[in-house]
Amino acid sequence: MAGKASSLPRGVYERELLRLQTELVKVQEWVRAEGARLVVVFEGRDAAGKGGTIKRIADHLNPRVARIVALPKPTERERTQWYFQRYVEHLPAAGEIVLFDRSWYNRAGVEHVMGFCTKEEHQLFLRQCPIFERMLVEDGILLRKYWFSVSDAVQQVRFQRRLKDPTRRWKLSPMDLESITRWEAYSRAKDEMMVHTDIAEAPWHVVESDDKRRARLNTIAHLLGSVPYHDVPPPVLELPPRPASTGYQRPPRDLQTYVPDHAATL
Repeated sequence: MAGKASSLPRGVYERELLRLQTELVKVQEWVRAEGARLVVVFEGRDAAGKGGTIKRIADHLNPRVARIVALPKPTERERTQWYFQRYVEHLPAAGEIVLFDRSWYNRAGVEHVMGFCTKEEHQLFLRQCPIFERMLVEDGILLRKYWFSVSDAVQQVRFQRRLKDPTRRWKLSPMDLESITRWEAYSRAKDEMMVHTDIAEAPWHVVESDDKRRARLNTIAHLLGSVPYHDVPPPVLELPPRPASTGYQRPPRDLQTYVPDHAATL
């Protein structure tokens, strides 16, 4: 399998990941200091590695600055709104980063392929999406879009692993399994989406993700290279001297309920 043959050694991966994550913290501080607004859209095949990449990006970031948006299916009320409306309310204010784990592109993919929207709604999306994104960029939002590409063979292996792993079983849904039988339909939908929405103001960047480690590093490195950040000197902080005791006495331990020491049983 190509993905396994080119797998990045764990030690190399972890060292570079930590270096890149350190740079992401610098981006966060630059965003906060400059009042910038950064939106990163993650799309792609099921089991392509979007979630793992988002997790590594957010690992060391302040959740008050950087947040992940992964919306459930729309409510009955939301279905009557302008399609982009439910996403607009999650866009960042000054000094914020938003990572979309799937986004408004649901309409170009799963909704279109599975028949959850009409052909007219799909075509309207393809016309409006470039306009919507140009509006975001013209307003000063830094918009980055990543498409995670995985081969059918590697996707199949990842699905099998999820089926057998009780800690990841929740990642598989009937919709994910349906994507196996509709592989070519999703491919055609993606190709059509790219034709309409790969625009100069907000281009798509394709991430080869058969090797998850490479995909994570490549995505983060590209994201860092696309943002004009610089070091923001942190405030100078010093630990104050701890004051002497004034006679405080802790209440007896038996007056409080403690978590049992499960670790002692191991």
